[in-house]
This record gives sequence, C-alpha cells and structure tokens, in this order.
Amino acid sequence: MALEVDVIGDAVSADRVTTLCDLAAGSAGVTDGHVAVEFVDAERIAELNLEHRGKGGPTDVLSFPVDEDAVAFGPRELGDVVICAEHTTDLEEAIVHGVLHLTGMDHETDEGEMLALQAEILSWTR
Repeated sequence: MALEVDVIGDAVSADRVTTLCDLAAGSAGVTDGHVAVEFVDAERIAELNLEHRGKGGPTDVLSFPVDEDAVAFGPRELGDVVICAEHTTDLEEAIVHGVLHLTGMDHETDEGEMLALQAEILSWTR
C-alpha cells in the first residue's frame, strides 16, 4: 500500500504535492494511508484558525490529524493540511510542515527534531 494524496487547489502541482507528502510521511515512519492537502484563501484559513485554535486572522498552514497513533481498520487516515498561499513564503515547506504535524510531530514541544527533519527533507528536493 502507498500514501494516497488528494490535492484541492492548484497552487502547487498535484505530482509535487504527492512527492513532498510521501517524503514527509515516510521520513516519520508512515508509508501508507491517506492525506488531503487543500489550498484556500485568507478568509477561509482565518475562519479555521479561529474555530480550531482560537486565534484571529489568517495563518500559513494548519494541520488536522485524524487517526494519529490510533489503530486503524484499513488505510490510516492521516488527516488534512490546509495552506493559504498568500500567507506562505514557501509552499513546499508548508506542505512538508503540515504533513509532519499529521504524523504526530510537534515543533512546539520537541527539541528541534521536527524542524530539523523538515529542513533535511526540503534539502533533498531542491
């Protein structure tokens, strides 16, 4: 089985999004399942940011994990990554960042591992 990636929007080609998702998830030990990456406008990401994080205004990327570490009956549903292109300086970094969060990594609580892995993954693709 492989990682299945749904891309909603066209800020980055679907092939490129899939490649970045595969690398990020695989680097975190996840080799199969499903993830959705959606590109939205500033108004929509601001709504999601307020609703789910209690923070007003737009942001660059939000991740919404589903299965996390739970046992899944069938392909693992990693969750959704939502990206606002107009508030993101590097769309590819946002994709990798969002997917790493879906795998359970968190740069706000680790000791730099997530951001180091993110930089390493991006170095492979550039």
